[in-house]
Amino acid sequence: MRSQIKSLRPFIGAKNFEESRNFYQDLGFQETVLSANMSVFKLGDVAFYLQNAYVKDWVDNSMVFLEVADLDTYLNQLITLDLSTKYKSIKITPTKNYDWGKECFLHDPSGILWHIGEFI
Repeated sequence: MRSQIKSLRPFIGAKNFEESRNFYQDLGFQETVLSANMSVFKLGDVAFYLQNAYVKDWVDNSMVFLEVADLDTYLNQLITLDLSTKYKSIKITPTKNYDWGKECFLHDPSGILWHIGEFI
């Protein structure tokens, strides 16, 4: 296929839509409300859609990979936000090193697993 791809935006669900909206805003994403049940969140050149929809099996199996230039700096900034004080259900897992690079993990308030990684 020779079409020019301009973006790739996953759709993710939310157990508590308002809490998830606030969480992603706290992470620095800019929200554009598309409807009462959906927003798009953008940060730089990346974006995703957040839906006011919760299907346990879907959300429990949703994962997103976010590539960053410097994982150590990103993780330190993430920890500095102290999000676990405001959002009791989130979880941050420390960095793991692999042959390809390194990554840490962030579970959002609904349980969606974000892989945050840096390639070698």
